[in-house]
Amino acid sequence: MSETPAQLWRALVSADPSRPFVTSYDASGGRVELSRATFDNWVSKTSNMLVDGLGSQPGDRVVVALPVHWQSLVWLVSCWSVGAVAEFVRPGADLPEGAQVAVADADRLEAALDSGADEVVGTSLHPLGLPLAEVPPMVLDYSVEVRGYGDHFSPYPIDPEAPALRAPGVRTGAALAAGARQRADRWRLTSEDRVGLFAEPGAPMTLLGEDAELLLAPVAAGSPVVLTPLESAGPEEALRRAGMEKVTVALRGAGGPPLPDEVPFRTVGPS
Repeated sequence: MSETPAQLWRALVSADPSRPFVTSYDASGGRVELSRATFDNWVSKTSNMLVDGLGSQPGDRVVVALPVHWQSLVWLVSCWSVGAVAEFVRPGADLPEGAQVAVADADRLEAALDSGADEVVGTSLHPLGLPLAEVPPMVLDYSVEVRGYGDHFSPYPIDPEAPALRAPGVRTGAALAAGARQRADRWRLTSEDRVGLFAEPGAPMTLLGEDAELLLAPVAAGSPVVLTPLESAGPEEALRRAGMEKVTVALRGAGGPPLPDEVPFRTVGPS
């Protein structure tokens, strides 16, 4: 029977809620670690915000104009939990027009408003969850609004063959889930691995791949993810962090920074 990304996520949380899911470093070296349960709490709140606050329905388009960040991963899983179609924005491209929701960082809020989205959500991406420094009219501040929503959300019964991602080609939930399991197997990922994703603070979501495989393959395998910049931190510091976090596998995204020639872990990437 076909799976969906939301079902992959629910299976991961149910298996062991206390295990780490994502550890994220920012450009200054600040570190945030979220367990599966804590990440799922953010997913539940964001899903409730989408449904109860923004009126999202299955099939609605949600443009995710954010860089690779733990909050942008929350938005992806939340979209799939409510049956919305997440849509990536390619570097340098205008935001797609006519979406039901656009979520953007501070630098792209005006572009999100200009896109004609029914609802625009802004986020500061601050490591401590601080609100936006300035909130334009007609914009909801994610960090402020999301905290008022419920901590539990039951994912909708979603048709696996319905669209789930535009990146820019359309992928169904079934295709995303099946691709995640195939790549986890091909890359030999297991729950004992810790996978490193070396992404600069402004790296676009397209770095995750056209099937969001750099997120979903670790979810399918039960592998914790470590997000850390490489170029801004410097190779030596990035590898020191990877060693401290016990990274065993590095995921290489298309357009991501090149890793040093010799690294103490194996590397895998899209194929």
